[in-house]
Amino acid sequence: MKRAGTLRLLSDLSNFTGGARLRELLAGDRDVVVRCSPDGRHLLLLRPPGSPAPQLVVAVRGPGLALERAWPEGHPPPLDAFFIPWLARPALILVWESGLAEVWGAGMEPGWKLLQSTELCPDGGARLMAVAATRGRLVWCEERQLDVEDQPGQLSKAFSHCVCFKTLETSGEAGTRLGPTHILLHHCPRFGLIASRKDLFLVPTAATWPGVAHVLLIWSPSKGKVIAVAPSLGLSHSKSLNPRQGDTWDFGSLLRGLPGFLSPREPLAVHTWAPSSHGLLLLDFKGRVSLVQCHGGTRTVGTLQEAPVGLEGSAALGTFHGTLACVLGSTLELLDMSSGQLLERKVLSTDRVHLLEPPAPGMKNEAEMDTRGALCLLSALGLFCVGWETPQGLELPSDKDMVFEEACGYYQRRSLRGTQLTPEELRHNSMFRAPQALASILQGHLPPSTLLTLLRAELRDYRSLERLKAQLVAGDEEEAGWTELAEQEVARLLRTQLTGDQLAHFNTIFKALPTAAWSATLQALKLQPDKTGRLRSQAPPDVWKKVLRGPASGKEHPNGILPPFELLCQCLCQLEPQWLPPFVELAQQQGGPGWGAEGPSLPLYRRALAVLGEEGRRPEALELELLLGSGRPKAVLQAVKQLIQKEQWERALQAGLALDPSSPLLRSEIFKLLLAEFARHRQLDAHLPLLCRLCPPEMAPDELLILLRTHLPDDVGTSNPFPEPGAEPPLTVGLVKALLEQTGAQGRPSGPVQSKYEDILWDPGTPPPTPPRGPIATLQSSEHPAPEAWVPSGQELSVTDTRGHL
Repeated sequence: MKRAGTLRLLSDLSNFTGGARLRELLAGDRDVVVRCSPDGRHLLLLRPPGSPAPQLVVAVRGPGLALERAWPEGHPPPLDAFFIPWLARPALILVWESGLAEVWGAGMEPGWKLLQSTELCPDGGARLMAVAATRGRLVWCEERQLDVEDQPGQLSKAFSHCVCFKTLETSGEAGTRLGPTHILLHHCPRFGLIASRKDLFLVPTAATWPGVAHVLLIWSPSKGKVIAVAPSLGLSHSKSLNPRQGDTWDFGSLLRGLPGFLSPREPLAVHTWAPSSHGLLLLDFKGRVSLVQCHGGTRTVGTLQEAPVGLEGSAALGTFHGTLACVLGSTLELLDMSSGQLLERKVLSTDRVHLLEPPAPGMKNEAEMDTRGALCLLSALGLFCVGWETPQGLELPSDKDMVFEEACGYYQRRSLRGTQLTPEELRHNSMFRAPQALASILQGHLPPSTLLTLLRAELRDYRSLERLKAQLVAGDEEEAGWTELAEQEVARLLRTQLTGDQLAHFNTIFKALPTAAWSATLQALKLQPDKTGRLRSQAPPDVWKKVLRGPASGKEHPNGILPPFELLCQCLCQLEPQWLPPFVELAQQQGGPGWGAEGPSLPLYRRALAVLGEEGRRPEALELELLLGSGRPKAVLQAVKQLIQKEQWERALQAGLALDPSSPLLRSEIFKLLLAEFARHRQLDAHLPLLCRLCPPEMAPDELLILLRTHLPDDVGTSNPFPEPGAEPPLTVGLVKALLEQTGAQGRPSGPVQSKYEDILWDPGTPPPTPPRGPIATLQSSEHPAPEAWVPSGQELSVTDTRGHL
């Protein structure tokens, strides 16, 4: 049966933020650069210099904020822009011809923010000619100024280029950062850079020196080697390299050591280059498509019915399911990669079509499961999918066979007998009724039921797994296939009990492909960050119960197999460490009674701390966040004590104020800890308002003063109201008064005064009335001495004389 190619509409761009803007740019600019993010949710459009604003647009499908940038005259737009293909969160890099590079990211908070800005050519004088991003590296070809000792001339200028790269490193909350610069190739001609998922291709351009324009290079970072290829000569040669040890090449020395490569040849006449999972595709001006494979071999794929007309004609190449797709103008041709035979030719309604790279492994959405392995086309009319109605050369097992095969493995695991159970025995043995009933339902002998509805999704997953296995055996899309297989396996395992062999398999997937495994876990748990930086989940409790299940307290993990919760925490520490505290806090909210293990189990924050390592070797920031977010009094007090030791007073106060009002005892303990520090030194004076807010309203003034007196430093030497020069000032009454006023903030109690200090806090408002003034009466009380007692010695005044004066 002849296969039929289908062109199916996936989106009319209305579900993208700024869909009208996307249609306008795609319809108006023929030379616009289009990039798709690894998860397929973001589209990037970069317009050429001289275009009206905005020159850069990043649109997102579904909820999210778009990014638009414009540069005034005199400030050219970026030379190129790339999405970083190995991060769980979207991030992109903008690179200018001057060497400026900016890293932008979208974090837990909505919107895009600038994460890093750096100069790729800090010495100045260099100019970037080409740039590419591949496997965690940013690579560029720059033209350097000639040195003083260099002889000026056309040849020296032609070989004054250099190929350099920086590593893309994860950096906590910043998401990613650019590492140090390494030189891959120096004294080389101008090269164009084309990146695939595994390799980087250095291809000649129109400005490359004609004597070497027939040579291209393939750099394999994972293998640590470079391959020089001369397609017209049928030559290829490999050289080993270890850039981490500072190895680099001189282009002239490299070619001189390869016999036959400097033979006179015409430059490669290539109209379009395109990366693929098989290698590098090139389309010449005669319409012939060739493939330069990753190992250096070159073969012809096929010839198009139409050839490109000059450099002005647009062309795009891509592969899917062993099929080559070529968009030339408004014509789409599909060729068989093995035989070169033309399979189908379609006429499109527009000549401004862009082929999008397939999503990166581990970054696909559930909504696009049916487009796996297909090729996507983007135009002003929308986003389309190109594929085949019937899979190529693929025989899928029937649903009935899969039922008995899966049931056979299930019963074999539960059986104690030594003989091997076979599917044929399940078919004819009446002991196993469930597989036979399910097979009868699928065959149509029984009417549809709820069971069939529940099993459709799982059976579809099994069929998809069989399809992936067939593709892997055929060697088609090997890396992407393994990643897709990991995604589906994680999603399937999360629907099982995750014990025994399933748990061991779960650990193996996370160790081999952590990014793909975590992406599938995100979808299964339906994790989404909110505006406050916290995580939210819409997953049912049954899924969380499987994830949070752990070993009993005191039991070690057998053979290094981690429970699901510990495995997810370990993966988060590697990929997104700043997400670990919100994830543990969410898990604590989802946990229910008896969800731990078959007996007493450790709290979740303790299990997460164990993943970070032994005490004293853990990252301090993560440990503090886990302790503060645990909600356990001992853990929160431990975190506050650590903050006090580091003299992070404001954060310690905020930790106490953030506690729920239903925890008055814990707040009181934190207040007493900080009050002791307030009595010992004056570093908390600047945070006195926060300390007053933390003060328990039920604390009495005498209790507060006793606590202060207990922790006051001992007096040394003579008492002096003024401190010595350079010494710390003592605690003053003015500072204590604010705390004493806080103890009476709830209103003066009725009845007798309970504390001897309490009456000083209350001001009656107006002073008491002045007593009336009258004549001064003579003191007659026997308690006062007679006037004679006040007469100085040596003066002889009689009582009679004194009375006469009065």
